[in-house]
Amino acid sequence: MMNCFFFIYLVIWLYCHPENTGDKLKEENENPWKILIADDEEELHQITKMVLSDYLFDGRRLEFISAYSGKETKELVEKYPDIAIVLLDVVMETENAGLEVVQYIRKTLLNKFIRVILRTGQPGKAPEQNVIMEYDINEYKEKTELTSRKLYTTITASLRAYKDLITIDKTRRVLELVIHSSEHIFSNNSLENFTAGVLNQISSILNLDKSTSNIEASGFAALLENHNFSILAGTGEFKNIVHQDAQKILPRSIQDQLNIALEKKKGLFIDDSYIGYFRTKTGAQNFIYLNGCKNLTELERDLIRIFSSNVAIVYDNIYLSQEIVDTQKEIIFTLGELVDTRSKGLVNHVRRVAEFSFQMALLAGLDEHEAELLKLASPMHDVGKIGIPDAILNKPAALTLDEYAVIRNHSGIGHEILKSSKRKILQAATIVAQQHHEHWDGSGYPQGLKGEKIHIYGRITGLADVFDALSHSRVYKKAWPQDQVIEKIKQERGKHFDPNLVDLFFKDMNRFFDINKKYPE
Repeated sequence: MMNCFFFIYLVIWLYCHPENTGDKLKEENENPWKILIADDEEELHQITKMVLSDYLFDGRRLEFISAYSGKETKELVEKYPDIAIVLLDVVMETENAGLEVVQYIRKTLLNKFIRVILRTGQPGKAPEQNVIMEYDINEYKEKTELTSRKLYTTITASLRAYKDLITIDKTRRVLELVIHSSEHIFSNNSLENFTAGVLNQISSILNLDKSTSNIEASGFAALLENHNFSILAGTGEFKNIVHQDAQKILPRSIQDQLNIALEKKKGLFIDDSYIGYFRTKTGAQNFIYLNGCKNLTELERDLIRIFSSNVAIVYDNIYLSQEIVDTQKEIIFTLGELVDTRSKGLVNHVRRVAEFSFQMALLAGLDEHEAELLKLASPMHDVGKIGIPDAILNKPAALTLDEYAVIRNHSGIGHEILKSSKRKILQAATIVAQQHHEHWDGSGYPQGLKGEKIHIYGRITGLADVFDALSHSRVYKKAWPQDQVIEKIKQERGKHFDPNLVDLFFKDMNRFFDINKKYPE
């Protein structure tokens, strides 16, 4: 019966896609999405490949990998960790072979990214309700359900989710790398070592995920002296030109790019290159040149800009250890603001929240070191909004219940991005990102924590965030008058907010309204 079904399906599909019966040339694709078909029915492999043969998502085609047993599926998933989707049959060499594969993927390999679509021709062997509850799968489909159209829809939704998860994970790793890079390069005690460190760490960011990128970066650092560029450090093809005159050694095209950055006095992406421009307080003008940037995403470009913008601080006085702290501050604030730039009308939100959190932490009895740590961490409270669609984030009206449920996810997303870091700032930011929407009375989210079970960082940043949101206009509302903001905070004492923090706020509330004046929108 199954063979008959596939034969009918194949005839219908060929009728609807006659162009696939000819000698249609297949497009080249360097980075296809890997799709693992795990099923003991050969016909299902054939029809799936044929239905999806001309499929494109995000400009990338599909690469099919076939497995005919649970054992073979496990081996292939381990061999290819970048498989995006597995179309998994339940019954293969045993009645539970597919379910055992799911457990192997999630529990043994700890692969949370691969999207698992369970396909079964015998739903009675693995009832949908039981499977959904007990196994970490993403879709449950009976084979008879998956028409050509539905298969396209399912694959598209799954690839979109996989891509988002990979982006979030890569963002987390880059965030940690940027912080780690700052600590490393700013510990150097010479200009040459410092600039060499900058080049190496930017190259590390560019090559963070070699499985999805073929970027090979080369670059150099240069100092403009007496109208001549002097090379201070180099990597890749430029590693042997240190201390040479750039006018004599560099191609005219690169010199032209350096002069464009000099004329505009800012960092630029030009063709395949990035040119960072840094002018110190003493008037010295420094440059970073890096190639291999053509295929960077906008997020990766922003991270390079963020990283490079903080390098300028250290050029001023490389021997001062305080520059390390200042640079880390700028990275954290800029990353927080990078997220907020997606929300229309937000300019200084993260800076106000940081200042508010610092002042409140001191009033609450935290020592200055811990208050400073919270000041650095609090700008990351909404980092999870990177995973929220713009249409919801910038909706100029009240959210529907479904939309509100989506935006609530940003606390969990932020926690997932930051939770693996061992850096103190990002560990604190993990707490802030996850807990700043918890309520004192237990009515908040995502965990429904109550009272002092909410970390003091979450309680402080939660009050700071709401105070700022009420005090300033958003895309969906106008700023509240000061007296209404005060009244709302009074009403939420012991409900939304820690009553002790509210009392401290009212003892010195002018301090917090002054922060609003210092950093206006």
